[in-house]
Amino acid sequence: MRRRPEGADEVSWDPEQGVPDPQPLEGVDAIVHLAGEPIAAGRWTRARKQRIRSSRIAATRQLVASLAGLDQPPRALLSASAVGFYGDRGDAQLTEESPTGEGFLAQVCREWEEAAAGASQRGARVVCLRFGVVLSPAGGALARMLPAFRAGAGGVLGSGNQYLSWISLDDAAAAIAYVLSDEDLHGPINLTAPAPVSNRDFTAALGRTLRRPTWFSMPAAVVHGLFGEMAKETLLASSRAVPQRLLASGFRFRHPELEAALGHLLAPARG
Repeated sequence: MRRRPEGADEVSWDPEQGVPDPQPLEGVDAIVHLAGEPIAAGRWTRARKQRIRSSRIAATRQLVASLAGLDQPPRALLSASAVGFYGDRGDAQLTEESPTGEGFLAQVCREWEEAAAGASQRGARVVCLRFGVVLSPAGGALARMLPAFRAGAGGVLGSGNQYLSWISLDDAAAAIAYVLSDEDLHGPINLTAPAPVSNRDFTAALGRTLRRPTWFSMPAAVVHGLFGEMAKETLLASSRAVPQRLLASGFRFRHPELEAALGHLLAPARG
């Protein structure tokens, strides 16, 4: 938790050290594990990359080890992962059956999912939630974009052809609740909207939603110069992931199309 416990039904934990006292988790139905150092908060220094790794891989191992000591461990563990698992894959459509890619993020996601899989040894249903970019004006990528776009300084990054796998915050929360309730779902699940878009199309849609021009562009060399390896694997990388398993299971998205999602998310903020 990010704050001190305020009740007997709340448990604090340090992702580096595990759960100090896991007993209150005895017999709970499920745990949703979403901890992790922000990926795109700045250039990837050696120290930041280590925090990205440890806050995901080491923290998940510690959590699984803490739960393993319980007489009645949780029956399900939903652990965050990311579409970074697939690496930079151009315009290839990526489902949960697609192989892993190359690069730092792909390696982190592989090891992250392997750490979560350890909970299955005690009989837990393990689901790895491969998140796309979760869109919310309150935080994350969209919140960081808004000041520039509202000022009319938003624009295409690099070629603009790279795909962005996204999901609205509402659909992300609903999908997690759905996966919790469907005991037939296990393994990797892409938490992305059904219609990934190119950076160029995302830029245009956000500009239309805010009623602002998007004439500016930033060449790939400039983006890479500003953000280094982080830019190569996030801002300029292409991920066209689709939620094949969610759709096949019957989940219905509230916001399957980008422009409608942005309109819903940003309606109170239009100027």
